[in-house]
Amino acid sequence: MNRKTGIVDVGGGYRGVYACGVLDSCLDQGIRFDVGIGVSAGSANLISYAAGQRGRNRIFYTEYGLRRQYAGIGNFIFKRSFIDMDYVYGTLSKSSGEYPLDYEAFTRSPMAFYAVATEAMTGKTRYFDKSDIRQDDYSVMKASCAIPYVCHPYAVQDTLYYDGALSDPVPIQKAFDLGCERVVLILTLPEETVRTADRDLKLAAHIQKKYPTAADKLRQRAAKYNEDVALAKDYARQGKLLIVAPDDICGVHTLCRDAQAMDRLYRKGFQDAEKIHAFLEA
Repeated sequence: MNRKTGIVDVGGGYRGVYACGVLDSCLDQGIRFDVGIGVSAGSANLISYAAGQRGRNRIFYTEYGLRRQYAGIGNFIFKRSFIDMDYVYGTLSKSSGEYPLDYEAFTRSPMAFYAVATEAMTGKTRYFDKSDIRQDDYSVMKASCAIPYVCHPYAVQDTLYYDGALSDPVPIQKAFDLGCERVVLILTLPEETVRTADRDLKLAAHIQKKYPTAADKLRQRAAKYNEDVALAKDYARQGKLLIVAPDDICGVHTLCRDAQAMDRLYRKGFQDAEKIHAFLEA
């Protein structure tokens, strides 16, 4: 009897290149999942995985991600967003772009796809699915990846959204609620990392006046992340979940611009994915 399986990618800015390695290895091994849930950069990783575009995300991180049009202080000054989401999910990803998403392959994929975002005004979690994504309209991805203050909130159907990590940073419970019996969780920090709120408190102060509820969610994000990872470990002890996480981040931080460091982290993810097949077959 086939068991419903899920994969959760928590993102983490440029550290998401680790998950790229994991997912490319899954494609090479012929590993497919019934449900994929991505947070922030994790949603971008999973949409290419669903489309079967091996290596696509790696190029976005290690090549395109170094371009000034992709990310930089100039974008922040003139476009209110350090990462230009319109460049990433428009200029590069649309059908006439430099490296288009294979939208038709994505829609044909049997994997149920969810991208997590947070309503800027209410702080509520939104799980976008395939029905919310149209050819050359990847607003959902922009919304899921919009780090507060670093990026401005993005609109989907007239509602503004921030990064999904504010409200559901490690959405493993969502995967089980969707009927998954086994879940693979990709973290982009070492498993034993205890997150602190220092950086989040600074970012929250910048959005407090206009988006107070989202600011509150941001202040609570580290604690929620730690709680969710603790829950993941409980599921892992029950044999229901596998945590795939780097033992070292190779010097890659959220807004890293070091291609060699990212390539090392990618290769680490590729190697770490070897244990997924055994977990799913157990």
